[in-house]
Amino acid sequence: MADYTTILDGLEVAMRLGIHPHEALPQRVRISVWLTVDYSAPPSADRIEEVLDYDFIRDGIHALATGPGFALQETLVEAIASLCLGDPRVRQVRVRSLKMDVYPDAAVGCEIVRGR
Repeated sequence: MADYTTILDGLEVAMRLGIHPHEALPQRVRISVWLTVDYSAPPSADRIEEVLDYDFIRDGIHALATGPGFALQETLVEAIASLCLGDPRVRQVRVRSLKMDVYPDAAVGCEIVRGR
């Protein structure tokens, strides 16, 4: 068995996320995802079909961002983790979200680790 960490780091999306009236409009959210992926053997043919194609993660996050929005970052990161664990090769996922513009001097966020 071969384990790899696949990383999608610093994806910025504009989305509705929050409970305050000023958060009704889309705001900048930075998402990072680390996936521990199990393969039966190391890739040998240098072809995308042998590994997890991270396009589905990026596309899925963009779809979540264009939806109705989330009240809580905790709910957002759970939805992203669930999306990633939809691929049976993903053994564990770490998801981090950061709201970039809540405070002028700091980002605020949430991070979880989920696995099988």
